[in-house]
Amino acid sequence: MTQTLTIAQLDALPANRWRELLAGVVGVAEWIDSVDAARPYTDRAALLDLAEREVLALSPDRVRAALADHPRIGGSTAPGSQAAREQSGVDAADAVLADALREGNLAYERKFGLIYLVCASGRTGREMLADLTARLDNDPDAEILVTRRELAAIARKRLERMVTR
Repeated sequence: MTQTLTIAQLDALPANRWRELLAGVVGVAEWIDSVDAARPYTDRAALLDLAEREVLALSPDRVRAALADHPRIGGSTAPGSQAAREQSGVDAADAVLADALREGNLAYERKFGLIYLVCASGRTGREMLADLTARLDNDPDAEILVTRRELAAIARKRLERMVTR
């Protein structure tokens, strides 16, 4: 389970502990450095906005690096993990969906050279498959922008769960 903190508790954390928590949000050193350097935060909204802005500013190479910590949509995730909770809309018992997601992921990786990333929270497996299929029509430059926005949405949701109002 993700640790829940108030802004005051978060600001009081030792830097190494806060950086560990941030690494679970977006595993890119430059992003962690930027978000950590802004402490103390004025409030939760300021932290969320900063975190999102900093993800949106990541270079394509840094976006690719951030994807290293993300499992494939529909792939295996550790039970109870953050990724498992985020992908809970994928019905593991639906073999047809699992095959379609596996094939879609492979086609996506062949075309773009990165894993398909979507903010999965609150979405069904069928919705994610439709999104994946539609995004296969993107060109690589457009797709890295979409991926960056999805990563920013994931970062925001993860921090919203971590930091109380």
